[in-house]
Amino acid sequence: MADKIYEYKDKENWFLGEWGGFNAISGLGNVCGDDLYELSQQVAKLVASKCCGKCHGHGEGGCHKDEFNGYNVTVVKKSSDFQLIRFVVGMINEETNRHLEVQQRAGAVVVTEDDQLLFVHLPEDGVAASAFFGKSSENAFGDTILIATRNEGKTKEFRKMFDQLGIKVENLNNHPELPEVEETGMTFEENARLKAETISKLTGKMVLADDSGLKVDVLGGLPGVWSARFSGPDATDESNNAKLLHELAMVFDMKDRSAQFHTTLVVAAPDKESLVVEADWPGYIAMEAKGDNGFGYDPLFLVGETGRHAAELTADEKNEISHRGLAVKKLMEAFPVWKAEQ
Repeated sequence: MADKIYEYKDKENWFLGEWGGFNAISGLGNVCGDDLYELSQQVAKLVASKCCGKCHGHGEGGCHKDEFNGYNVTVVKKSSDFQLIRFVVGMINEETNRHLEVQQRAGAVVVTEDDQLLFVHLPEDGVAASAFFGKSSENAFGDTILIATRNEGKTKEFRKMFDQLGIKVENLNNHPELPEVEETGMTFEENARLKAETISKLTGKMVLADDSGLKVDVLGGLPGVWSARFSGPDATDESNNAKLLHELAMVFDMKDRSAQFHTTLVVAAPDKESLVVEADWPGYIAMEAKGDNGFGYDPLFLVGETGRHAAELTADEKNEISHRGLAVKKLMEAFPVWKAEQ
């Protein structure tokens, strides 16, 4: 019996796996068995390409068949070959101490190890050679998304998330020649679209941009898109918070100090319809600032009915429940479907 049961589940995919089988992928219900058998035969070659790491005395030439172990995967539902291959490869890496990497490129799924190309899985209709190989030798394997920011901390968070999809991440620091895009929109979506779509047209790349801010109900949604410069062109976090407290000085009932942090994320690609997701984080504006974590209006923002200020949360706690964290979760659900449709 397997020591561990592996599982991957999202809205469109559900896989279960165990180690100790014969490199088999099977489907339940209406999942097409012929497609899974062919895919299983292809992926099985990855297991056989090197010693499993758990045998003894056979050198680098491979494993004894008597000692050979493989995966046994059951597919409950599937919309993405990439997610299935990534799931099986994850099992192989954990059980055999391999370092296989799964990436997407122009709709194909690419598996590499130690800079060596081992496996390419093509969609049924194939892919354009120019899209796969690129127009110059500067193109590396794997799709790339450009984050429209110079903030390395924000980039690190997005890199962690897109790594799960086999997509490489870069930011504007990799492109110092690009101009700053002025946020002249009247809504969060307009500003995020301006950044994402402008930079995508300039670079020909897939680009992710975000716009976030604080909306206070009694102020008619202000500071909104002007959150970063609420107190003027030379605004600081301290001056913005001071102005907000001033604006609410005569609002004493906490229920009348309701507010929401908002984030809109836009992914743009040349000649394609952009993907838009958004999320709100409800709360209230406190009478005084508390907490040393976070930035912006975090010291004044009371999280829901918890009584805690956003600046009192750890980074991990905030990422789980914040507007940006919720928007990113929505993006991770919608992005694979959007990319496949495009």
